[in-house]
Amino acid sequence: MIPLFDMTRQYENLREEILKAIDDVLSSGKVILGPAVSEFESEFARYLNVKHAIGVANGSDALVIALQSIGIEKGEKIITTPYTFFATASCIVRNGGVPVFVDVDKDTYNIDLNQVEDVLKREKIRIVIPVHLFGRSVDFENLLFLKEKYHVKILEDSAQSVGSEGKIGNKILKSGTIGDIGIFSFFPTKNLGAYGDAGMIVTNNDELAEKCRMLRQHGSKKKYYHEMVGYNSRIDSIHAAILSVKLKYLDEWTTRRIEIAKEYQRLFEDYKLPVKYPKVVETGYRNHVYHQYVVEFENEETRNRVKEHLEESGIGTALYYPLPLHLQKCFSEYGYKEGDFPVAESLSKTTLALPIFPELRNEEIKEVVEKIKESL
Repeated sequence: MIPLFDMTRQYENLREEILKAIDDVLSSGKVILGPAVSEFESEFARYLNVKHAIGVANGSDALVIALQSIGIEKGEKIITTPYTFFATASCIVRNGGVPVFVDVDKDTYNIDLNQVEDVLKREKIRIVIPVHLFGRSVDFENLLFLKEKYHVKILEDSAQSVGSEGKIGNKILKSGTIGDIGIFSFFPTKNLGAYGDAGMIVTNNDELAEKCRMLRQHGSKKKYYHEMVGYNSRIDSIHAAILSVKLKYLDEWTTRRIEIAKEYQRLFEDYKLPVKYPKVVETGYRNHVYHQYVVEFENEETRNRVKEHLEESGIGTALYYPLPLHLQKCFSEYGYKEGDFPVAESLSKTTLALPIFPELRNEEIKEVVEKIKESL
């Protein structure tokens, strides 16, 4: 058996540190917004070189709260991608807005910023939510160009891309820190994962940070005095303590994920397989941290045949994402139809996620590729 993702191998390596961190929290008796939370927020802010980090209950809440802190009017249009997890678009609707989908780039799978500019030229839109999908950074310089030229607010969905980087001029920056505000998810399968739901909002804007801290705590600065209607969305102290332990190893794990991607690439090239894979490009910075290792096949029939053969062989796979957001039933009122975003629709039929996690062994990678070779 080769799982798509395995938490147990990592836990075996960190068991003593994690159990001590949990015990320290429970022994302190401070389990809601206690020292463990503030310590992890400070550590994470330092890691990103950002001013504020606000821990919340999960990545979906992080999106809702971050967008609400920017402030939108009912019915306001907001640009995002149709090829991403549901929460990226649902946060718009939950805040009373209307998602305006823009197709993705066929090579990076990230939102096509040229098409975003085309929409900005035609319509007065104030907010854009790009996603650094599967761990690959959106082009930072082009994103900043759009932000400055069209005076749009940028909410970065970095749920899948903790530690990914990009360049602006000669400066290397981390995803989540380019826009006005950014979010992260610490869902257990993420590159930096808790043992339950957890999320983070980051920003350099003092006003947005203050609003987010209020919104996560029922809209109050002072207990029982509410300035706005907020949420009960706080990162648990136990999760924060565990994430502090794991954060120390994140760069090491990222290095291993890139090594795994290189090994997949080497084997695909050696076997000369007709598979489009995310190539590791030496840029001097980590523009891809390989949260998922997603490959693309010639057509849906081939993808499904490979998936079936891998699963019959005990190898885990996943489809990200089998139905683009613009075709989801809950968004049907916005009038999108099949054919509107051909790249996203094609990827939903031809891509497949293969096993990747830092503890994955090279012999397991070889077995995965050999089984793909068999099915092709």
